Amino acid sequence: MNVTLAVKQYVSKMIENSGPGMKVLLMDKETTSIVSVVYTQSEILQKEVYLFERIDSQSRDNMKHLKAICFLRPTKENVEHLIQELRRPKYSVYFIYFSNVISKSEIKALAEADEQEVVAEVQEFYGDFIAVNPHLFSLNLQGVARGRSWEPSMLARCTQGLTSVLLALKKCPMIRYQLSSDMSKRLAESVKQIITKEYELFDFRKTEVPPLLLILDRSDDAITPLLNQWTYQAMVHELLGLNNNRIDLSRVPGISKDLKEVVLSAENDEFYANNLYLNFGEIGTNIKNLMEDFQKKKPKEQQKLESITDMKAFVDNYPQFKKMSGTVSKHVTVVGELSRLVSERQLMEVSEVEQELSCQNDHSNAQQSLRRLLQSPRLSELDAVRLVMLYALRYERHSSSVLPGLMEELSRRGVSERHRGMVKSMLEYGGKRVRGSDLVTPTDAVAKTKQFFKGLKGVENVYTQHQPLIHDTLDQLIKGRLKDSQFPYLGASSLRDRPQDIVVFLIGGATYEEALTVYNLNRSTPGVRIVLGGSSIHNTRRNVMCW
Repeated sequence: MNVTLAVKQYVSKMIENSGPGMKVLLMDKETTSIVSVVYTQSEILQKEVYLFERIDSQSRDNMKHLKAICFLRPTKENVEHLIQELRRPKYSVYFIYFSNVISKSEIKALAEADEQEVVAEVQEFYGDFIAVNPHLFSLNLQGVARGRSWEPSMLARCTQGLTSVLLALKKCPMIRYQLSSDMSKRLAESVKQIITKEYELFDFRKTEVPPLLLILDRSDDAITPLLNQWTYQAMVHELLGLNNNRIDLSRVPGISKDLKEVVLSAENDEFYANNLYLNFGEIGTNIKNLMEDFQKKKPKEQQKLESITDMKAFVDNYPQFKKMSGTVSKHVTVVGELSRLVSERQLMEVSEVEQELSCQNDHSNAQQSLRRLLQSPRLSELDAVRLVMLYALRYERHSSSVLPGLMEELSRRGVSERHRGMVKSMLEYGGKRVRGSDLVTPTDAVAKTKQFFKGLKGVENVYTQHQPLIHDTLDQLIKGRLKDSQFPYLGASSLRDRPQDIVVFLIGGATYEEALTVYNLNRSTPGVRIVLGGSSIHNTRRNVMCW
């Protein structure tokens, strides 16, 4: 159950099928993202793909010496673009791959347009999702709901994305959904409809224990996307924003030109792969070790290249040295900027109050800590709104709630009316009235929030107490204790045995904290394989701006 490998194999097969010779890869906006997160341009170049073009580009030249590999979503627009392309072909031969099921009528329209008989192959390769990590996928969709109902086009896109994941992983699952969410039920029914309609595609070898698809709604746990994160990948997304593995660092003070945008991919960056899930303090130590290792391997300025052997050794080692140099400068820059933001925005203090609000049951202490922090001039507007949202979700029905006073405090701080209104919107979205489960499990003993790892100076890590709701849900599911009354099966049958292959989908977006939970459950539960997906991957800024 590895979504990264599944998409990689599809792309490799497309290139392989086209045979030897120079090729162009023709994609749309979405498939460009799908391919770019699993393959670097240099890796594809090694497979004789020398040109990357968009199907909707008007400025493409005729290049009859190139073969065209088309990887496209089966949308009306793409089919129309292809019809126009085939009427006036720019390349010698076309290998066409759709990322999902395409209708017979559209295949017929393409065949009629292919008067010059340039199409060698048309196939469906089900890579209709972004493979973020081996166990995490996203559909990169914002605004999937209108109130508490589906935006119609988004229901169709989520259905396509989810069925594509199941086909890529070769799973025909039983389906469970969150009863308190009508959107979960609608998506479950929509996926089931496609499985029934395309039953031949889903005719995989039966396993002893059938796979399971569990559909959940983000509104059941609105707290997790509001919390600061302290593991590397999650922090990068929270503070800098990861978009298809790319980070925009152009606003970093004094940034050099070649580091204005960097790529962080576990597939091609060993340091990143090894540190994805480590806490920030450990990253600091590991960056220091990486630097020291680099210094040892750095060619000495006085190094004499006296013989042909010396020169050959230098040239042989240079590409590796250059790659290491790029890795070092990239991660030192990223960690340095994370460290600067943690200090500038008082995120250690903010995180401590967040943990108090989300995990403990001491209203008096929590509101005092929150009021004290709201007085700080260094607290950003986003962090102030985030903290008041957490208080509202945690203590919305407390007899001594001070929410009106906190809203006044936001107003005194100059927080815009739009941002203040988001607190009410968040309560309407994820408050007690709409939640299907008990989100907050109070911790009586005040656990230590801070645990410092001394590594690089200025890099300290907070170990958080919070565990996302999905941890308990999956734990109960694996133990066979998840209540049918809250998470019913779609249809009459149900699983008698402990599930082994589980795909979880979060309507409204997943988080890297939840991805870490799934990663840890996969490691600690032999025989169980879990893949997590979401309509998007949240950070606080994206989450708050939804409201």
